[in-house]
Amino acid sequence: MKFKPAPNSLFAILLRSPWWVSFAVVGAIVALSFALLRTDFAIVGALTSLPFVVIGCMAAWRQWRQPSAAKVAEALAGLAALPSRAASERLQRTWERGGYSVQALGSNAADWRLERNGRITLVSARRWKAATHGVEPLRELHAAIQREGADSGLYLAGNGTLSDSARIFARDHGITVLDGNAIGALLIASR
Repeated sequence: MKFKPAPNSLFAILLRSPWWVSFAVVGAIVALSFALLRTDFAIVGALTSLPFVVIGCMAAWRQWRQPSAAKVAEALAGLAALPSRAASERLQRTWERGGYSVQALGSNAADWRLERNGRITLVSARRWKAATHGVEPLRELHAAIQREGADSGLYLAGNGTLSDSARIFARDHGITVLDGNAIGALLIASR
């Protein structure tokens, strides 16, 4: 069984926050314990901060292993500078290095069919350079997912913004949306 906290729990929020935030919470708990409690109880009060130490260490480990924002931006800019065909080939190689078998599709709804361990994912990247993304390309991708019997869908949004209705549609239909940072991190991870 894999432990996964609720997405809006305090620990999940701290895992997504910079590592030092958890250690600031630890410092506040320790300081309040010694300021407000008798000495013999202050140590017990300070020990209640141990879960926050663990979360801070986990967040620091995750963030240490992630590429810097400058490297992610550089990778994304390099992809954006490529002609469309070369960018498609680069993304295809990225997924192949990740262990996927990649099949290019000639459809307007999806560009690739990724398969790994028997799971099929359809990817739509046709409009990844667009500034705004509406719900229609996501509807087309969802229809293709249902037609192909795929397990999931992946929509590349680049640095564009999704409309509220598009974001809700993607969430409700299990379509993962990769923004520019996620695409840049994907490119770096496959090097």
